[in-house]
Amino acid sequence: MDDFKKFMSQYGGMIIGIIIAVLLLLTRFYELIIAIILIAVCGYAGYYFQHNKDSVKDKLKNLVDKL
Repeated sequence: MDDFKKFMSQYGGMIIGIIIAVLLLLTRFYELIIAIILIAVCGYAGYYFQHNKDSVKDKLKNLVDKL
């Protein structure tokens, strides 16, 4: 019994994570999570580009010049 308690205390989080991952894959809930993350990243990128136009232009110009 002590071996089982030691195993669960050491690997319990991993087992729970695997179970949650399998449930997400089976319910296709991961598509919603990816969509929410994509919306948040694009929103942040738009905000950043709007408020840092000059530095973004300079960085893009330097990148294009290097190519």
